[in-house]
Amino acid sequence: MSITANINEKANLIWSIADKLTGVYKPHEYGEVILPLTVIRRFDCVLADTKEAVLKKNEAVGNLPMKDVFLCRESGYSFYNISKFDFEKLLAEPDGIEANFRAYINGFSENVRNIIEKFNFDSQITRLAEKNLLYIVIEEFTKPTADLHTDTISNLEMGYIFEEIIRRFSESHNEDAGQHYTPREVIELMVNILFYNDSELLTGDIAKTIYDPACGTGGMLSVAEDYLKKFNSKAQMICFGQEINDQTYAICKADMLIKNEDADRIRNGNTLADDQFKEDKFDYILSNPPFGREWKNDKSAIEAEVKLGLAGRFGAGLPAVGDGQMLFLQTAISKMKLQGSRIAIIHNGSPLFTGDAGSGPSEIRKYILENDLLEAIVALPNDIFYNTGIATYIWVLSNKKPAYRKGKVQLINANELYEKRRKSLGNKRNDIPRHYIDEITKLYGEFKESEISKIFDNEEFGYAKIVVERPLLDENGQPILKNGKKVADVNLRDTENVPLKEDIKEYFAREVLPFAPDAWIDKKKTKIGYEIPFARYFYKYNPPRTAMEIMAEIMDIETELGGVLEEIFND
Repeated sequence: MSITANINEKANLIWSIADKLTGVYKPHEYGEVILPLTVIRRFDCVLADTKEAVLKKNEAVGNLPMKDVFLCRESGYSFYNISKFDFEKLLAEPDGIEANFRAYINGFSENVRNIIEKFNFDSQITRLAEKNLLYIVIEEFTKPTADLHTDTISNLEMGYIFEEIIRRFSESHNEDAGQHYTPREVIELMVNILFYNDSELLTGDIAKTIYDPACGTGGMLSVAEDYLKKFNSKAQMICFGQEINDQTYAICKADMLIKNEDADRIRNGNTLADDQFKEDKFDYILSNPPFGREWKNDKSAIEAEVKLGLAGRFGAGLPAVGDGQMLFLQTAISKMKLQGSRIAIIHNGSPLFTGDAGSGPSEIRKYILENDLLEAIVALPNDIFYNTGIATYIWVLSNKKPAYRKGKVQLINANELYEKRRKSLGNKRNDIPRHYIDEITKLYGEFKESEISKIFDNEEFGYAKIVVERPLLDENGQPILKNGKKVADVNLRDTENVPLKEDIKEYFAREVLPFAPDAWIDKKKTKIGYEIPFARYFYKYNPPRTAMEIMAEIMDIETELGGVLEEIFND
């Protein structure tokens, strides 16, 4: 069975268990039961092999201070369960299902209990028991087809399953599934680019760190880790992440525990208002932060950090309060190591061009480009995400650019590199197949110009916004005077955007003075701005059809309609 088929089979099975809740639960409530039970069942299956050994060791060690250490060693993981119950044994006592299930959950080590608490599952246990559903759903999860052992479902596959379940539950309630789910082909493309040409990582016996400031269920971190293992089993990718949503955070942390990694590196909280990794820097940053989301509730904390200037995260500027994605971008930049880091982060079109010269978004772009941090931007196909059909872009940043990329930015228009799906999933109507992932990666790696790859100097995206003043004249063409003096503040005022590569005086002489010889520049008001008009660089002019072509088409339609009408009237 293929990996995809295995994932779909398990996801369908778990999804079907939700049918048992019909009537008692509304569809948008299913996740409150199914998600925590899936996590608990995963732990149950993983611990099954060492369950009896752990119970014996627990009796032997009693209440020794080092009890946790002994039990974890026996379980083979950094967690354990000392209850006499497991899912199968719970079914042996139907009448005591509620009390026994609570005892089973309380038998987990503290780190697992903390994860389960994030689901607020206790009240659901009561509700399920009162409606005689608790036994039924546990029975469904105990069937052989619901085996979630790592021998049956890998950690990477389990991550896919969790995200697919979340996507389905979110869709049933018209919630934003995309906030938890980034299509795997997009992550694979990002990882390909992120690790491209990193020979030390791909061949050496080395440990590197990777961070996601909006990690969701940890999908991006898992794909990056899995990718690395395929190329270099000796290298170690140490994963860090922060997630605001309690349930997705709990799933991510559970995944880390089962992989025998330090789950404390996954932290719960609002990244923008409460950075849990203030002093940390990372080798790689990979993220798909929410875009189009307000940050007004975090305004006081963010503005307090702004006062720190570049010693904080948001010293370059603040985006509009209605969209916080550039705050995540700055957070990623603030986590770069002095000796060099790389970033791959997804944005919509807004960060490319919103904001005039001097505005927060423009100042952020200015900081990025003037510090030569931007390597490339890849335009993805539309309809590639589950929650939106709008244009999306991968920004690739680095503070250790190779010499041939210094002072340059590569734009790759991969908008047409997709295949249509046979069946849409939400707004996702297209996929990026493997051969296109390889093609885009190759375009990035070769760093050459083509029809869909353009290379620009950093300055190409900058401009000086100049304020042009002209005297306000009366009907005779004379300046308006009052008491013999020109009236103040009644000039005709306009602005011009002068490309940074052009001399302002020459531009003014060529573009303004021939049409307004009495104009001048108010130099005190000149501002430097940056924008990346991506679409403009790849615009293709399609000439309109000729009048003769249009006329011929009209005549064909008239002829066709005439035949149809004749048949109607003859009948």
